[in-house]
Amino acid sequence: MTPRGSAGGAQRQEPAQTDGDSLLPDQPFTAAADQLLTDLYRSESPRLVRILSRRTSNPDDAHDLVQDAFFRLARLGGMAQVLERPQAYLRRITSNLLKDRAKSAARRSASLHVVADEETLADLDPQRHLESRDMLRRLDAAMMRLRPRTREVFVAHRIEGLTYSEIAERTGLSVKGVEKQMSKALLQLDRLLNRS
Repeated sequence: MTPRGSAGGAQRQEPAQTDGDSLLPDQPFTAAADQLLTDLYRSESPRLVRILSRRTSNPDDAHDLVQDAFFRLARLGGMAQVLERPQAYLRRITSNLLKDRAKSAARRSASLHVVADEETLADLDPQRHLESRDMLRRLDAAMMRLRPRTREVFVAHRIEGLTYSEIAERTGLSVKGVEKQMSKALLQLDRLLNRS
């Protein structure tokens, strides 16, 4: 049985907009906007999922982030049609969502952080224990002396395991710029850590 007034196909029901409902688009959602969103989803979601799967440890998280990004784009309603480059806008939304998720994870895990000075190291003789603590202190001090951008690039590559191209996309630098920042970080850390 088909709905009344339809010609054999399913009829799209537009949600009723209520005052104060912030999840509904500010602009009316048109058929053209619906088609734009559908086309974008077909063309962009597989690529976004691939990119995000490399950056997250869980493929389900990548799919969730892509769904959230399209939800935010859909909230624009008819305004999505006036975007000059909707793909770029969608990538920016996805990037921001990933950064927000990372910040949230960092806040949640802050309580789990153990200061190296307070943690006992098993199976080490006292001399090696002191040397390890001293090296960690020196490394921490050296890292804090790096410029913020250089430190960000170094941590993203050596701690987070991102490639140079992923770091370039995240920071807005070119791949050559990322390479230059890594070289600066390695030279400065080597110089600072090898001082007698």
